[in-house]
Amino acid sequence: MIRNFHVLYVGQIELDNVGRSGTPANDRRYSAERLREAFATARDVAQLMDRLGYDVLWTAEHHFQREGYECLPNLIQLGLWLATQTERLKFGCAFNILPMWHPIRLAEDYAMADVVTDGRIVMGVGRGYHTREVETFGAPLLDAQANRELFEEQLELLLKCFNEDAFHHKGKYYECPPPVDYRGYRLKEITVVPRPLHLPVDIWMPIASGKTIDLMARYGLKAMVTLNGQKILDDVVRAYHAACERHGRRKLLGEDMIWGAGIYLADNEEEAIRRLEPAHDERFKWFAPFGFVRYADEHGRTWGTPGAPAGVPSLRDGVAQKAWFCGPPAQVIDGIKSVADKYPGLENFMIHWAEGLPPKEFKEQLIWFAKDVMPAFKRA
Repeated sequence: MIRNFHVLYVGQIELDNVGRSGTPANDRRYSAERLREAFATARDVAQLMDRLGYDVLWTAEHHFQREGYECLPNLIQLGLWLATQTERLKFGCAFNILPMWHPIRLAEDYAMADVVTDGRIVMGVGRGYHTREVETFGAPLLDAQANRELFEEQLELLLKCFNEDAFHHKGKYYECPPPVDYRGYRLKEITVVPRPLHLPVDIWMPIASGKTIDLMARYGLKAMVTLNGQKILDDVVRAYHAACERHGRRKLLGEDMIWGAGIYLADNEEEAIRRLEPAHDERFKWFAPFGFVRYADEHGRTWGTPGAPAGVPSLRDGVAQKAWFCGPPAQVIDGIKSVADKYPGLENFMIHWAEGLPPKEFKEQLIWFAKDVMPAFKRA
């Protein structure tokens, strides 16, 4: 049963001329002043969520996005600041892109944040998907196998930092510490200072492929899936559950997962679709070229695979796939339950902020959702 409510804000500014026929994504350019708006927006949404009883605000690490869609480069720094602006809300990293970090530096930053916020920063890791970002930082992305190898070694080193009092790591990409002389002796191990206050560290990761699922289960990572059509969502939930079983981690179906969907409340479904559609279409103008249309056709084939649709989805496609829920509160509640009730271990639901929706309008949606939707689950 869902009991925890999350929000995903990827760091967009208030975009102008949104929609399918609006400004092409690659043509968007904004000033430094405009791009800084994402920080004030994050603060305002965090403070509202804190008052309304939401549990976690997740944000996304991205770089160089003069287009205005994802403007938050350091999630731990952001979470530290937002923790000073709020009382109880937690701040999730969706996700720290390991190939753009040294894993020991990331471990230190997270541990410090965990200590000084008393556990209000939630760790998440990812492999990245923007060539402009990952390759610019000197890490592989075009070479998918090299990216996967690097990520897995970085994850192994990150976990040693969290879980071992002292360690030596030697792999293909890192040797920590190197065998150098220090104060009259030869280094054989190091201790990361500080280590997290709250152990073991919960680490979340997006599910992107079958190989990812097996890796996550092997290392004990928790899973986030968002804006997936119900067929692909079901495949993912069951694949993650089966992988955890194979690795000796018994869970209820849906346990240790966050399911995210788009939400828009209105007096009726048609009104909700009319109001949300430009923002929805703006989102997919930016994200569809990265392969983020996780819907299936009537034969169960993922969009973009041979024989299945390959275009940019409409909002009506998303509603039909139960990736988006539009309409009055009772209808949205029934829609969420129609999916969540299949998974007895699923406790976490996340609202995905459609990237073209203005902050004022999204905050109005959060207020309405907290008033008329969340209580249906909290009471249960």
